[in-house]
Amino acid sequence: MWCVAQLDEDYIARMEDILATYERPYDPAEPVVCLDEKPVTLRADMRPTRAAAPGRETRRDNEYERRGTANVFCAVEPKAGRHFIFPTSNRSACEFAQVSCQLARQYPSARTIHLMVDNLNIHCGKSLTDHYGQEAGRELWERFTVHYTPTHGSWLNQAEIEIGLFTRQCLGHRRIPDLTTLRREARAWARRINRARTTINWRFDRRTARRKFGYTKYFSKRSET
Repeated sequence: MWCVAQLDEDYIARMEDILATYERPYDPAEPVVCLDEKPVTLRADMRPTRAAAPGRETRRDNEYERRGTANVFCAVEPKAGRHFIFPTSNRSACEFAQVSCQLARQYPSARTIHLMVDNLNIHCGKSLTDHYGQEAGRELWERFTVHYTPTHGSWLNQAEIEIGLFTRQCLGHRRIPDLTTLRREARAWARRINRARTTINWRFDRRTARRKFGYTKYFSKRSET
């Protein structure tokens, strides 16, 4: 359950910016891409799983071995139905820089890439300049027009929906023992969902937000100043 924090001017301004970007007509020259991360616990079976047989379900032992954690960067272009999954060993600035580079390569002809991210400290140009150097990192970061969600406003990032899809459809209740297996399963899921061009029908717009949260006075105050 998401809880909306104090609805101050900064929260409203960022929410309006994100929702206005979502409402733009689809333009392949300015794709809107949402990005977020998810930790994944790596677990291995202690005993072999018994395969299903006629009239009998698959049997899996309750005991398992923990093998640490991994991370998955989930990105989606909601209106185009393009999905990008990047399993990594951790959630470091270096990994974010590499993921940003891979996303930019997916849109070589774009004027700009509208990138939706939350306020995690690695979601910044410094991550790229530290990894690729000042000139190359700055040039890469300038490929993006970055839109930050409000504090406690990650629910505005459609990547949260992407994470839910990936969790249910790919991970499920299975045990993933290592990063190699996670990457293999993620690639298979990405191929399947990209083949289907599964889009996200986002229906929460600025008009709905203004009516639901009742902050129309915010605009009258701004116009007076």
